[in-house]
Amino acid sequence: MMSAVKKIAVLTSGGDSQGMNAAIRAVVRTALFNGLEVFGVQRGYQGLLNDDMRQMDLRSVGDIIQRGGTVLQSARCKEFTTPEGQQKGAEILRARGIDGLIVIGGDGSYQGANKLSKLGIKTMGLPGTIDNDISFTDYTIGFDTAVGVVVDAVNKLRDTMSSHERSSVVEVMGRHCGDIALFAGLASGAESILVPEVPFNLDDVAERMRHNFEAGKRHSIVLVAEGVGKGEDICNGIIERCPTVEPRVTVLGHIQRGGSPTPFDRILASRLGDFAVQQLMSGVSGKGCGIINGELVATDIDLVVNTKKEFNMELYELATRLSQ
Repeated sequence: MMSAVKKIAVLTSGGDSQGMNAAIRAVVRTALFNGLEVFGVQRGYQGLLNDDMRQMDLRSVGDIIQRGGTVLQSARCKEFTTPEGQQKGAEILRARGIDGLIVIGGDGSYQGANKLSKLGIKTMGLPGTIDNDISFTDYTIGFDTAVGVVVDAVNKLRDTMSSHERSSVVEVMGRHCGDIALFAGLASGAESILVPEVPFNLDDVAERMRHNFEAGKRHSIVLVAEGVGKGEDICNGIIERCPTVEPRVTVLGHIQRGGSPTPFDRILASRLGDFAVQQLMSGVSGKGCGIINGELVATDIDLVVNTKKEFNMELYELATRLSQ
């Protein structure tokens, strides 16, 4: 069967995530294996509008599977949020004879891919974001690594907090999705996990910490997703309610985006990158690629961007039970 595409492009957009390079590598090498031409777009949609792209070969993606960040780089692009910018991007792709585009990124990146799809460009989206906030996939590329970064930081904080008999409030990324806080909190044994999806009462959080200290516990960890509010504000609120606890705040920030991707993220990215190219070759487009129960799936990207990911209350309730 002849391939439905002959020349494709790949770009990374929005916040970088560990494993993006592994996904780029998989896209390029699968395309070349199947006799396609493949172009890398520099700096996301901004690079697309600048017609800043280069043809990729095997060596273009050598020695990158273990590297964090993205060799194609990323940038925000206000112009591409406009209908005129989107039309310009589509025209540039057509002028180059590119008949398929693979976009690696989060929600905003998917929104852009969806707009291009409606303009007749064959697009596929790969979920590259540490937040794990893309629907129709159990995991996004970079999420596993980011959770590991947080757990490692919490392990270190426990050492010093227990030495001084203090508690720690740790602010992690997750503006609309609390998955990093949830998974890292469960894995590190945090006493309280505050996420945007579940209402909380700071009086209850402070009371639990006070009770734990009176029972002989010498330190507590509170994980706060940034969508709940600033870790500093949470920390001050606890001090007002329970001064003897003496919590300290740690904001992990962009360190969560860096570092070498875990084997899980490398394998996930490799599978998704290969899958996206295979889908384009078979004539499928306008999809967001994901993994559900270990199986690769392709879902209409319009549905993906208009569906909020369901929060895992089962894990949240488990973390609550185990933190007693």
